[in-house]
Amino acid sequence: MIRHRPFGSGHPYAATEDQRVPALPLDGEPVELRVRAAAGAASVVCEWAADGGAPVVLPLTRAGSANPGADTADPGAAPGAAADGAGVAADGGHLAGAQARAARAASGSWRVTTPPLRAGHRYAYRFRATRADGTSRATRWFETTAAAWREQGGKLSVRGADRVLPGSVRWLVGGEGARRVRFDLALGPGEHVVGFGERYDAVDQRGRLLDAVVFEQYKAQGAHGRTYLPMPFALVVGGETAWGLHVDTSRRTWYDVGASAPDRLRVEAEVGPEEELTVRLLGGPGPVDVLNEFLDVAGRPVELPGWVFRLWASGNEWNTQERVMAEMDRHRDEDIPVGALVIEAWSDETTFTAFRGAVYEPADRPHSYADYTFPADGPWPDPKGMVEELHRRDVKVLLWQIPLQKMRPHPRHQAAVDARALVERGFAVREADGRPYRNRGWWFPLALMPDLSSPQAREWWTARRRYLVTEVGVDGFKTDGGEHAWGHDLRYADGRRGADGNGLFPVHYARAFGDLLASAGKAPVTFSRAGFAGSQPHGAFWAGDEDSTWEAFRASIVAGITASACGIVYWGWDLAGFSGEVPSAELYLRAAGASAFMPIMQYHSEFNHHRTPSRDRTPWNIAERTGDPRVLPLFRRFAALRERLVPYLAGQARAAIGGGAPLMRGLFFDHPGDPRVWDHPLQYKLGDALLVAPVVTPGAETAAVYLPAGEWIDVWTGAAYDGGREVTLPAPLDRPPVLCAAGHWPSMSALFPS
Repeated sequence: MIRHRPFGSGHPYAATEDQRVPALPLDGEPVELRVRAAAGAASVVCEWAADGGAPVVLPLTRAGSANPGADTADPGAAPGAAADGAGVAADGGHLAGAQARAARAASGSWRVTTPPLRAGHRYAYRFRATRADGTSRATRWFETTAAAWREQGGKLSVRGADRVLPGSVRWLVGGEGARRVRFDLALGPGEHVVGFGERYDAVDQRGRLLDAVVFEQYKAQGAHGRTYLPMPFALVVGGETAWGLHVDTSRRTWYDVGASAPDRLRVEAEVGPEEELTVRLLGGPGPVDVLNEFLDVAGRPVELPGWVFRLWASGNEWNTQERVMAEMDRHRDEDIPVGALVIEAWSDETTFTAFRGAVYEPADRPHSYADYTFPADGPWPDPKGMVEELHRRDVKVLLWQIPLQKMRPHPRHQAAVDARALVERGFAVREADGRPYRNRGWWFPLALMPDLSSPQAREWWTARRRYLVTEVGVDGFKTDGGEHAWGHDLRYADGRRGADGNGLFPVHYARAFGDLLASAGKAPVTFSRAGFAGSQPHGAFWAGDEDSTWEAFRASIVAGITASACGIVYWGWDLAGFSGEVPSAELYLRAAGASAFMPIMQYHSEFNHHRTPSRDRTPWNIAERTGDPRVLPLFRRFAALRERLVPYLAGQARAAIGGGAPLMRGLFFDHPGDPRVWDHPLQYKLGDALLVAPVVTPGAETAAVYLPAGEWIDVWTGAAYDGGREVTLPAPLDRPPVLCAAGHWPSMSALFPS
């Protein structure tokens, strides 16, 4: 075996052991050619030819490191833009198997560095591996050219007030035409840049390098500068008027936000065969006006029912009906109201359509509830009865989904039927050669992926789940894992390729399940972590996988503020984190106190193989694990307060959806001309009335809170404060710093009894 893939696996941040680095060569620079060869290879050479001339032989050397983290150059990095240099971080979670596979792959890798390439020339190369017995095997020939930055190359269309700096437009042109474009926009000295989708590292991105590509970064998103939910959109606030930037593309983009030149925002974007790019420069006067102009193009949020604002409960080890009902009974017994239950471990996890343990005959048609038999001693003896009982308790039910058809182990029973249908009916995402795409990511490797850009594929995929809505009665779906489309050259039914289709996959995914729910008369409640511009109309979102640390707490607040700044109304996080050792009582209660004042309040915990002690994030398990008697009564108090806030939150969400400011919003939305709001980036407004200042450091007894202009009322004490200054407020665990705009206090005061 000998294998070379010029673009590797399509991983946007790490080069693989069989690719060309960089995949798109630049004028005057060499490239590193990598190839994987079978263990029996004694030598590998590259035959390298320029402009059709006689090839020269370049001997390869075996890679000297089996550490997959040693090769982490961003193969798609823009020149001068961000490649954070961090590969897959070592952890004991669900990436451990992928890291082991990468190490094995590295051990069979061979490499060579070519002479510098020149623009205007064409290069061809192939590899030959020779065994000790003299037998050899060669790859096919590959071709490439070098690209150079030119003043001419394609068409840049600017909509709105043209802020593009004269002379800054450059095109990266290679043998196949223009590949990228870059241009600069002026930044004023007092301007701050917010957006680019959900970001974890900073609210104000000025001084930073980043890109916009959908990616599953398992934990520590802020440290890596990666996100599940990017958008090629940003708000610029702090000048005479607000303005915005929307690069109207689903391809990858990069941004140098004053990092290289403090007074410039440099944008770089891939372009397709049409060699065109449209950028919309959006006008003020305020941030809300800019955001609404963007949403008019990207899509406006859709109102969801009020129950989404109640407490959500979840645990990855709640994998039987008995366990689920025990947890719900405990909520009832502890007088902690819960409004939504997310059941993750419900399915057989080969189809994600059948409850685990159900007995049924495989079929090429959608099943109905009557087709299933649920053994009395099985994990889910009566799913329909369970959902009906939960509804009687006023608890809504969501089921977990993954947009993949697992192929390992080899599918059997219904999974085999579904896999065959995906392939034979052309419902799967395809490779360039027509073969079905096999997931290149680390989660469910080699799985098939339904092409949800196709209306027919969407209908086929969701029809197999329709009985869950119409007969079992579930109220929504956790649309997890929308980040698995890797590779620039994939093929989608809507005519797109991977380069411009991969980022839209999570948008189609959430839309498909929202449409399923709506077609059955239910609200389109989906709960996603991945998305792109265009995700705003499709349900609710959460911030993804994180450890239970103070650092993750801070990063998640940043994520909520930045996602909201891009038009995401229904947003939450796994309060106090879902992974690793359980949080301290202090962290848990600080997180619960903050989450009571966020759009979605929910807790969740990672699968830990049912080892003891439990890592559930239920308040009673945290109380037991930490031994802190404050946990249960304080969590109960926050949950009860949350119930009282539901009508307010529903009304404020309605106002945001109707064109108002975001539900959860940084202070700059309401006070864009106040430079001091940027000194307190983790403070935010929750609707028009409430100002929230989360306590994000351990051991704090007071909090320094900045109050913008106006009069503010401490919701816990009723004390009044004049704005335009910083005040120090008491911050006990049971009373996170929250203030109310004085004009709203008469209608809000009843929600905060002393």
